[in-house]
Amino acid sequence: MPADRLHSRRTFLRFLAGSPLLSAVGLSGCLDPGPGRSGTGTGVAGGSGSAGADAALRNHLLSSADEAINVFDFQEMARALLPPAHYGYLATGVDGDETLHANREGYARFQLRARRLVDVSTVSMGVTLYEQDWDTPIVLSPVGSQRAFHEEGELAVARASGALGHLQVLSTVTTTSVEEVNAARERPVWYQLYPTDDWAVTQALVGRASDAGCDTLVLTVDLPVGSNRETAQRLAAEDSRDCTECHRSGAAADDPMGFLSGYLDHKPMFQGLDLSQVSFDTPFMTWDFIDRLRGITDMRILIKGIVRGDDARQAVLSGADGVIVSNHGGRAEPSGRSTVESVEEVVAAVNGAIPVLMDGGIRRGSDILKAMALGANAVCIGRPYIWGLSAFGEPGVAKVLELLTEELRIAMQLHGVRSLSRLDRSYVTRA
Repeated sequence: MPADRLHSRRTFLRFLAGSPLLSAVGLSGCLDPGPGRSGTGTGVAGGSGSAGADAALRNHLLSSADEAINVFDFQEMARALLPPAHYGYLATGVDGDETLHANREGYARFQLRARRLVDVSTVSMGVTLYEQDWDTPIVLSPVGSQRAFHEEGELAVARASGALGHLQVLSTVTTTSVEEVNAARERPVWYQLYPTDDWAVTQALVGRASDAGCDTLVLTVDLPVGSNRETAQRLAAEDSRDCTECHRSGAAADDPMGFLSGYLDHKPMFQGLDLSQVSFDTPFMTWDFIDRLRGITDMRILIKGIVRGDDARQAVLSGADGVIVSNHGGRAEPSGRSTVESVEEVVAAVNGAIPVLMDGGIRRGSDILKAMALGANAVCIGRPYIWGLSAFGEPGVAKVLELLTEELRIAMQLHGVRSLSRLDRSYVTRA
């Protein structure tokens, strides 16, 4: 790489990694998944990771999604196949990743209490949300720019989640339009909304989701400004590609507005909108924003990012239809507190007035059972299904969902739980 181009790339990466924009949109805008990444391939040939997918790598990685024993098998595939910057975006937390690790470690602080001599010949994993029945409580969280992980991106996820009957939440910064995703899924998604500082843009996003048939808006409130994502920065610096080819700026490399408008040019939900002044930074936003949204849509509104009981009570008073206990997968505040340790406080605060969903750190069926015993009405997963997508496209996503569902069924049977609707706090204790 010529010296001037290398200097430009490093300057750009320093700007990108240190910018609040990284928190909102990440290093995941590239649409080229790399060679050999078709939806029908094995996922190992022609890998675009830093080490490549050579013969030695194939010896200890999966050759098909069906070989996976647990979701962590797909994590290893994603690590090997993805470019460093893309894997860094997926893997990162904030600061030293303390909250990211806390989300996973929080489950070890709870123990399940098994009931014996219960007829568990059959168990019911079904849940009901807003008078709609779902076969399992597993919801697919919004993850942006999924074509950065596989060329079929959100469409592969939509087909897998639709076929297996799982609820899917689509990101604001999707790389496939909500209309196409709904068509592939054969039923509407819930639409996640990153608020912007431009009300006209927000109105356009909400209106388009509603026109596409979405009945639920998931307002994300845990990133009013950018967060410090060191793992993403370090892995981006190791990436040998010229990131400006995809993450091109609309102006100079040190112009945040120019970068964001250039980035969003890739995003179908923003096509045709005036992005010259838009920013995802919304430090001014208050609870009044819920009223503003109510004024422009009849969609159901959930607030994603609630971790305290007092905020949960305010969400009820503000007319929210539900909350999602979330710290953005450890990518928002550097609190060091897990979401599974937050959920019980939130559940108690809403007192049954609205549903409570949660995400963060779920990797096992037993994790799901613990979260549900603490009062969650459903649980959301993010990284695991993206690992599956990265490795094998639609079959990988489907296998992740099947593994977690089967683990949940076994956990229910081994702990004497015949139905999730009968699960209560007596099934879990603090370690």
